Amino acid sequence: MLRRASTSSLVGFDEFGFALSKKRDRKLRHRCHEYSYPQPNPVKVKELCEFLSYWNGSSFICRNQIERFIRIGIPPAMRGQVWKCLLDIDSIRAASSFDYEACQAEIRKPLVDLGVSEYSIVHTIDSLVDTENEISSGQASDLLSADLTLFKQIALDLRRSFPTHCTLMGDRPEAIEGQAKLFRVLTGFARYNPQIGYVQGMSYIAAVLLMILSEEEAFWALVALLEKPKYLSELFDSTLKKIQHQALIFHQLLKHRKPLLFQHLETLGVSSLHFIMQWFLTLFTSLPCWDSVLAIWDLIMLHGLQAVFRTGLTIILLLESRIMNMSEEATVLPLLLRVPVDVSQHRVLIPALWNTDVQEWEINCMNRLVLEEAIGGQDEGKVIKESTKDCTSSLSHGQQDEKPSQEVGRKTSKKAVPGSSTKNVFTRLLKVAQHYLLESGKYSAPAKRSPALGRLSKTRISTSFTQTQGRTRRSSSRRSQNSTLGGVKKEQLPSQDSDGAADKDSSSSSAWRVRSGPVGKVARRKSRVQSGRGGSLMLKNRSSRSQQTAAQTLMRPENTKNGECQETQSRHVPLSERNFIPCPNTASQVRESQLI
Repeated sequence: MLRRASTSSLVGFDEFGFALSKKRDRKLRHRCHEYSYPQPNPVKVKELCEFLSYWNGSSFICRNQIERFIRIGIPPAMRGQVWKCLLDIDSIRAASSFDYEACQAEIRKPLVDLGVSEYSIVHTIDSLVDTENEISSGQASDLLSADLTLFKQIALDLRRSFPTHCTLMGDRPEAIEGQAKLFRVLTGFARYNPQIGYVQGMSYIAAVLLMILSEEEAFWALVALLEKPKYLSELFDSTLKKIQHQALIFHQLLKHRKPLLFQHLETLGVSSLHFIMQWFLTLFTSLPCWDSVLAIWDLIMLHGLQAVFRTGLTIILLLESRIMNMSEEATVLPLLLRVPVDVSQHRVLIPALWNTDVQEWEINCMNRLVLEEAIGGQDEGKVIKESTKDCTSSLSHGQQDEKPSQEVGRKTSKKAVPGSSTKNVFTRLLKVAQHYLLESGKYSAPAKRSPALGRLSKTRISTSFTQTQGRTRRSSSRRSQNSTLGGVKKEQLPSQDSDGAADKDSSSSSAWRVRSGPVGKVARRKSRVQSGRGGSLMLKNRSSRSQQTAAQTLMRPENTKNGECQETQSRHVPLSERNFIPCPNTASQVRESQLI
């Protein structure tokens, strides 16, 4: 148990209210006062104030916008307002019939009966212990006994909660008032939710809330954190079974994210329960750099329990190289329980935290694996009933085929053991992830194609292919008739530039212009008027020139494209049946063709 700091060795308080001790005491206190968080920008502060004025917690745009501000860094003066908006404190207070002030009046009655006060509760622990011994001998009522046990447990934790902070340290009026506020908030929550009551670790969370918010706001913020499923409802209970279960989930997460590091810790005999319970129950308030603690809390207020796993994994990753070089459990545990200053500094830890991602479905899958290993030989249906709401009955159908065939020493039935060593853990993880995504609608398995659909598609393809062949034959026959009538045929014809060199691209474009331009029209018109013999001398000269041009075209290399089906078919026609219209290469030839 930490002792309250003596004022003789103190030299003041830092900007967050922690005592500035001498150098020889800093290592003992494990507190760093050199903060590296980004300084607030006046422009950003003004933007944040305007943004919070029209805050809507159900709006996706507002959530994205507040995440951007959190990533930049929340100014210390605006942190309380941001937390109130994220936790929706005003709505919770308005929807509840619980009266905080009336509850405090009821709590003061047993305190008066015990002869103690909320302002002196820390100094009256010895008298509370003596009174508890008298009650155990049967000299008081059961109701007073329950209240006394609660008061004594809270008073003991008040002495451990931030003994170097100005609101909880020493006998100064500010410290006495801070201890009384913390006592009232904790006892008020124990009356508000008797199923949870008071659990060790709540004093750290309530103390941080009181540093940022007022007393009643801190109470409703504690209610939101400990009762909403998004936040810490799966961490705190009277038996501490929930926090042990979450530690096992982190155990599985570390096993699948960092198998070598996990194996090294297992070899040294270090279990996740040894350090995860302290991290999670206090929400990393044991870190020496307080600016990093507040930045982590900002992220927890935004993302909830998912950010808690994310922070724990980030710290493990930053300490991985040091842990791998250690060979004894006695050196690893102090490193994890008292994270070094160079790792917990804001400029190191917070950027690494934003670069580390842990998805909700991943946590649910690890939860599923923990439940399988814990329940072991029980029926698969019972496993599903005890799993999370997200892993519903669809998981049971996927897991029935995964059970190994092992006999359990029971006379009633023979059941499979899901957590057997012969089963591939990674295969189970993938199956659980797949079924979870199927249930949540984020993933859709590929549909199986029926044979009938395959035959139907093949029939459609063959039919379309036959129709295409028919259209090609009809178009080729139509082109052959046109060539017989008018002597016009689309063909790549050579053309020459000013130096007499052949240009393949220009030849194809020239042939197309001849076919569709005025020269081709005149030629088709003349072919219709003239007789079948074609006795004109100019037509003979034209046919002779076309044959010579065709022969030159065949001697030159041609560039054909994949899509030119018409040109490919035209090459199979004999040269004697082809009629070409030459592309005029000079201006005189153009005039001559136009005269025709």
